[in-house]
Amino acid sequence: MTTDQSVLVLRLAAPLQSWGGPSRYNRRDTLPQPTKSGVLGLLAAADGRSREASLSDLLGLHLGVRVDQPGTLLRDYHTVSDHRGLPLPSAKVDAKGLQKKTSPAKYTGVTQRYYLQDAVFTAVLRGPAPLLAGLEHAVRQPVFPLSLGRRSCPPTGPVSLGLRPDADLQEVLADVPWQASAHRHRQIRTPQVVLDATVEDPSGDLLVDDVPDTYSLKTGTVFGRRAVRHLWVTIPTGHPTGPTTAPDQTGPGHDPFALLGW
Repeated sequence: MTTDQSVLVLRLAAPLQSWGGPSRYNRRDTLPQPTKSGVLGLLAAADGRSREASLSDLLGLHLGVRVDQPGTLLRDYHTVSDHRGLPLPSAKVDAKGLQKKTSPAKYTGVTQRYYLQDAVFTAVLRGPAPLLAGLEHAVRQPVFPLSLGRRSCPPTGPVSLGLRPDADLQEVLADVPWQASAHRHRQIRTPQVVLDATVEDPSGDLLVDDVPDTYSLKTGTVFGRRAVRHLWVTIPTGHPTGPTTAPDQTGPGHDPFALLGW
């Protein structure tokens, strides 16, 4: 068995993304950056795997994420009712397995779902070269439609940025060009930008519960824990190192909120 390793680089950008956390039922939150469960789900869909298929070969991939453009939070407010005027079904079932009606009768359901809008991330996965070569091909020619956290969030532009030779995840995140949108490039005029990033690291001091055991709807997903390390990477923006015109003296030269996308 080969021990050769490589790194797959992905650009995760869309008008809307949603990376689910522990929230359930009528309130579905999003985390501020892609989860391992969400990224592996994208790869499994591209590879044509069913929800019941084994994920054992994917779980060993190490993930790193860089926040190229943080985006903003969007709340989507829903109301749901039966067009026939009937009470909504409850989560309980009767002896025949049929859903019971709500008691007391409930005619309108309210749900709130949260999304990241206009966000861009760079995700890197390190693992066996043959496996990642197959996944990279699958991402370019996916069997099932790709989505960024939810089915309603298809990506924009090519997702794969190709394969890199084996390297430390931090090194790759520091080397991949800035993937922000054109309007973000116009907002940030400095020659460099400092970006937030996390890398999977057994010695990391932050624990996150986002490692899936399955995507089966019958059994549900139980999330395992992994350790990550937080870091900052400095990336060239492509802007000149010096101003091409006289600097604007009417405003501050340092924007402390630029990194937050405000």
